[in-house]
Amino acid sequence: MFTVSANGANIPALGFGTFRMPDEDVARVLPEALKLGFRHVDTAQIYKNEAAVGDVLSKSGIPRADIFLTTKVWVDRVGHDAFIASVDESLTKLKTDYVDLLLLHWPQSEMPLADRMGALNALKKAGKVRNIGVSNFSTALIAEAVKLSDAPLATNQVEYHPYLDQTKVLGEVRKHGMSLTAYYLMANGAVPGDTVLKDIGSRHGKTAAQVTLRWAIQQKDVIALSKTATVARLPENFDVFDFALSEEEMQAIHKLAKPTGRIVNPGHLAPEWDV
Repeated sequence: MFTVSANGANIPALGFGTFRMPDEDVARVLPEALKLGFRHVDTAQIYKNEAAVGDVLSKSGIPRADIFLTTKVWVDRVGHDAFIASVDESLTKLKTDYVDLLLLHWPQSEMPLADRMGALNALKKAGKVRNIGVSNFSTALIAEAVKLSDAPLATNQVEYHPYLDQTKVLGEVRKHGMSLTAYYLMANGAVPGDTVLKDIGSRHGKTAAQVTLRWAIQQKDVIALSKTATVARLPENFDVFDFALSEEEMQAIHKLAKPTGRIVNPGHLAPEWDV
């Protein structure tokens, strides 16, 4: 397993995401993912499955120190005390006394960014979180968050896939020693049937999905979140470390990006994007 080093955080380059996974799916699939070798698990308060994730991790037999666990604070946790209390609640659900990474889930909130960054820093100082970061932040907001934080930020978790150019965001995170964590890599199901990705995959004996995961983690400072509710597909998602894409193949995938490539764009939560 590759790891990405970002401002002191050593993050497994391939993570298991739990977005839109009900408790029963978490209970069924996550144990198998852990058996396969996944050690980076991503959840969030708004996913409403932290307790299920915590239950699986506590029963897994895997030492807590070997798991890299991420959760995210939702935008309606307004006020320092409410913010801190929500993370304490997350820790209880997750059956742990710390998370490896705590993120602000979206930039728009009634709680000013300076106050939210202050709360993240307070939690880090208290030892309840090992690393802090943001999610769905534009380049301007990344720069602002960095200025407002005493502790360095580990990542910006954003939508990233072959159809969405994130060059500007990548440039900004690298400037600050951060990483980019990519979600929605399958682009809502567009990736598996893509002829360019399938053709590249055929040269390596891999699927279009494996090619895309490899494309992500082969980029400097990029972490990929994979997700499936199908146990049989887990090995495919994990089996991306035994081949490498050529520079020509990497560029062919980058060229799939288009101005209309963004999929996730909730107006009440999203910033003014860079592209």
